[in-house]
Order: sequence, then structure tokens, then C-alpha cells
Amino acid sequence: MADTVRFVVGILGNATSIFLFAAPILTCKRIIKNKSTEDFSCVPYIFSQLSCLVYTWYGSPFVSKGWENMPVFTVSGVGALLETCYILIYFWFAPSNRKKEVARMQLPTITAFSVIALVSILRLHDHPQRKVLVGSAALVACVAMYGSPLLAVRKVIKTKSVEFMPFYLSLFSFLASLLWGTYGLLGHDLFVASPNLVACPLGILQLLVYCVYSKNRVAEKPENMDLEKIVFNNEEKLSNNQLAAMNSTVITVEK
Repeated sequence: MADTVRFVVGILGNATSIFLFAAPILTCKRIIKNKSTEDFSCVPYIFSQLSCLVYTWYGSPFVSKGWENMPVFTVSGVGALLETCYILIYFWFAPSNRKKEVARMQLPTITAFSVIALVSILRLHDHPQRKVLVGSAALVACVAMYGSPLLAVRKVIKTKSVEFMPFYLSLFSFLASLLWGTYGLLGHDLFVASPNLVACPLGILQLLVYCVYSKNRVAEKPENMDLEKIVFNNEEKLSNNQLAAMNSTVITVEK
């Protein structure tokens, strides 16, 4: 019964995590449309990629016993693929100085994952030891992933605008951490439970900040305004002025 409940929670965690990993699609769509990364940060994508890579390895039969952590393996694999796509899109449209920043962060994360994977498979010869090494690395990477949006929270508080902190990213971050924390507790797996239980309060904080500042709207910049909308409004104002002039003429004639 306990295994069944854990499996169901894992499936729910999978579904929620897919939404979490898919949330940046809207941001990437905006970046592609505007051909600019604006003030968006690539840091959450890089930490999410590292966390997904390490947890994919953790959930594989090379580290876990058999497929005991299959939900972790599947959703983390999908997440790693999506986060890599987001990083590539960000890198393509970023200015040269930000491209250098992305490269400086991407190289250590890929190197760290490669070292963890190689050491665990070549130097450690049983599953418990591998789980301790990879699980410890996954724990740190997961906390970094859930903590990285705090950079956006800081910006929201500073600018009093939620423009660069997507709501759905915060919502699904909280839900995913809650479900995976429960999944880890049911399976007595502290390497899954611990970082997600730490992330729950961070998710609540993001949602509270969003609720406080969501009513504030940033004025639309002139270069981002719709030209057709401006022309239509001007034509409408002109038509109204002409109509007022005609009414005034009619009144004068009647007198």
C-alpha cells in the first residue's frame, strides 16, 4: 500500500514538474519575438539543468537499485532536455557580455556533473555508496535550483514589478517541491525529501511576493508599443473631433 501511494505521488510529482520545466516556454517565446533577453536571467535555467542532470543519474539503475526511482529518472531527463533548450535560446539572443557569463557558468556545471558521474561509476562499486555521493550532489543542486529564483524576488522588491518573475514558474516550483518532498518521505529517501522540503518555504515566499506586487504594472515603453494600436487610437480621436465639429455646425445653423 505504501509503495502504491508513493508511486501515485511520484506520478503527480512528474506531472507538476513537467509544468514547472515547461513554464519558461512563455519567457523564451518573448525572447525570440523581441530578439532580446531583456532583464531575464539565465541563472535559474543553468541550476535547473544541473539539478536535472544529477537527478537523472541518481534515478538511473547505475546509482539506484533497479528502477526504484523511475519517476525521478524520467522527469529529470525531460527537464534536463528542456533546460538545455532554454539555455541555447537565451545564449543565441543574449548580448556578447551575457554570452560570456552563460559560458562561464555552463562550463563548471557540465564539468561538475561529468566528474560526479565518472567517479560514481568508476570508483564506487556498490549502490549505497553511489547513492550517497550522487544524492549529496543532487541535494545541493536541487536547493540551488529552487533558490535561484530568489534573484528575481530581489528584483521584484527593488522595482516593485513582477514583469520578470513569471507566476507559473513560482506556482509549479512550490507544487513540485511539495510533492517530491512527500515522495522522498514516503520512500525514506532523504536525498529527495530534504531539498524539496527546504524549497517549499521558498516557493511560498515567491508566491507571496508576487501577490503583493502583481497589481503594479510597468508602463509600456515606446519602442514596444503597437504601431497599429497608436494609429487606430489617433484615427478614432480624429473621427470623434470631426463628429463634434459637425454637431457644433448643425446647432449653429438651427439657431
